[in-house]
Order: sequence, then structure tokens, then C-alpha cells
Amino acid sequence: MSRFPLPPGSTIGVLGGGQLGRMLALAAARLGLNTVALDPSPDACAGPVARLITGAQHAEKALKALAAAADVVTFEFENVPASVVAALQAAHCEVAPGPLALATAQDRVVEKTFLNASGAATVAFAQIDKAADIGPALDLLGAPALLKTRREGYDGKGQTWVEGHGDAEAAFARLGGKPAILEAAAPFVREVSVIA
Repeated sequence: MSRFPLPPGSTIGVLGGGQLGRMLALAAARLGLNTVALDPSPDACAGPVARLITGAQHAEKALKALAAAADVVTFEFENVPASVVAALQAAHCEVAPGPLALATAQDRVVEKTFLNASGAATVAFAQIDKAADIGPALDLLGAPALLKTRREGYDGKGQTWVEGHGDAEAAFARLGGKPAILEAAAPFVREVSVIA
């Protein structure tokens, strides 16, 4: 088991070498920590600021190399398969956050339900399993409302506005008929993203 906080000179492994992996590596360097990232692309943007292991996240050889190089492993975004975290833990590699946090963050309904139960308010929402669920949800949440896929959406992908009852079928089709969440519109003033 790793000691926390990690002492200077420790190595953080990152599943993913995209822009968030790069930002994590830059922040780690300021704290005296090293970073190694596992990414399928040899040109991953974290490459210039972190040691890069090129390979698929589910490839056994690449995962073993990451586990051997890192004192602790994390991930740059929540779409990492839970099986990858389980494989790392089976190799006696510490992964933080753990699989429960990952699973919670992977499903927007589960995530918002958890946040609300923990006292962190979110916009009102409804679980949408089929197009016919949207109408009753609009009656509760109001229109327009934001329809999002429950899983694997990010940076505006996997979401569409539902303007009203007449748009429900088309909106659900725009998301490929996947399980979704309908969220009440939020009066945004600003958006802040934090890596902690």
C-alpha cells in the first residue's frame, strides 16, 4: 500500500494520456511527483510531460507495465472500464479513486442520486429508459430540459435539448435510444472544473 500523502519522487500512474492526463502530470510535477500515463496513442498529449506507455487500457501487458511503474494509479476521466481497475487491483496496485467511486461517476442517474443523498444539491432530474418516459418527466421538470445519455457522455457529447412534448421521440432518437437522464434547465452563471 502506498503512503498518503505521496512523498516527493513518487510516481502517479494515469489511465489516459489526453488533455486531463497532461494537466494532472503538470500539477504533479509542481508537487515533486512523477507521472506515467497509459494511452493507446503514441502521440498522446500527456507524452511530452509524462512517461508514456503506449497500449490499450485493457491490454494485460500494458496494465502490468503501468502497475510496475506507479506507486498509485488514477484515471483522467470516468469512462475507464471497471474491469481495468479490477485488473490493476488484482495485480496489487493501489487505484484511487476506487471502483465504487468510478462506478458512481459512470452513470449520471447513480451519480446525481448519490450527490443528492449526500446533501449536495443538483438540478431536478428523471431517469429515462424509453421515449415514452420523457413526457411525464417534462411535466415535472418543465421545458426545455436537457436529455443526456446515462453513460459515456462528455464535453457536450451524448446530450440534446428537449424543447417540449412534441420533441420527445426525436430527442430520444438523437441519443440513439440509449438509457438517459432528463435534467431541468440550470441557470448557469459560470462553470468551474476542478481536479483534486
